[in-house]
Amino acid sequence: MGRGRLHIAVTTIAALALAGCGFADSRSPVVPEFMRVKAPEPPPLEAPPDVKRLISEKLDAVFTAASHPTRVQVSAPIHDPRGRGWTACVRAELTSVMGKPLGMQTYRITITEGVIADRQHVDADDTCTSENYEPI
Repeated sequence: MGRGRLHIAVTTIAALALAGCGFADSRSPVVPEFMRVKAPEPPPLEAPPDVKRLISEKLDAVFTAASHPTRVQVSAPIHDPRGRGWTACVRAELTSVMGKPLGMQTYRITITEGVIADRQHVDADDTCTSENYEPI
């Protein structure tokens, strides 16, 4: 009986030791290069979106209809350093719900897989203020 337990314990320890070899990290300093798991290739970048067409088709994704956007302008798309998508700046003359002019308002949009995924109103110190804009 004691021999059976010893045999099971030794087999279990050997199995755990060998199982650890299968999880060698690609950045592990202990495991030799030929035993490391290959790091995955980064996904390819999306093609730059046609921001003018996207905004003209989906203006309501950036501005509400009640704001009556006029003089809409867009900047060139820039690859988003945090992901695979793109960012661009959009600005337009807007009107408040009460009908008072709000002036030129600027938004940064995030475009992922050809769809406007997010928009954020920008501050005066944002890089959107120094972008070159083209009218739609």
